[in-house]
Amino acid sequence: MSSARPTAVIACAVFQEALRKRLSAEERAKVQFLDSGLHLVPANLKTTLQEALEGLPEPSRVILGYGLCGGGLNGIDAGVHQLVVPRADDCITLFFGSYEQRQNDFDKHPGSYYITPGWLEAGTHPLGEYQGLLEKYDEETALWIMGQQYQHYGRLVLLADSKAALEEYRPQAQEVADFCERWGMRYEERVGQRDYLDLMAAVITGETVSQDDFIVVSPGERLSLGHFDRRGR
Repeated sequence: MSSARPTAVIACAVFQEALRKRLSAEERAKVQFLDSGLHLVPANLKTTLQEALEGLPEPSRVILGYGLCGGGLNGIDAGVHQLVVPRADDCITLFFGSYEQRQNDFDKHPGSYYITPGWLEAGTHPLGEYQGLLEKYDEETALWIMGQQYQHYGRLVLLADSKAALEEYRPQAQEVADFCERWGMRYEERVGQRDYLDLMAAVITGETVSQDDFIVVSPGERLSLGHFDRRGR
């Protein structure tokens, strides 16, 4: 990578706490966090992220703290920048610590809904969505809408990168779990491996990128769905 390019970071706010613990004050100043709720509408995420890239003052090496996120990163134009992006479907893979860990859990427990400390902070979870719906609809209608989204999930998992974080956020997670009991969702907790988050912090500080875990997009190119495909790697 060219050392002449300054480093910039644009990341989902769900990583704010995780990166705060891993970066120096100088490195944290490079990070621009975007609203974690953007992933709910991938088209909005793409538009906002593209605008953030175009708003950078000079050609940079830009680390994106995102996975594919429902297709929200598909078609992102690097423009004058070099992009470095985790090769992950979404932020949950990063909190698990690796693609393999995420896939193993999915294979054992299909129908799982994961929440993280960052999502709890932002109110991006079923209870938060329900409270937002109550501003537009009556209770019966709001619950019906929520049921259409969540009735097929069987497990709600608080996923954090340390036991301390689990303990800190357990009360908030339990409120969400109590709400989700109406659909038969059982509550569990999981401490993910730290590997992927540590790797993302290392990439921000300028260490070598692993081509298995990160995508590098050259200036003038676009991110595509194919970049995230791990088959054959």
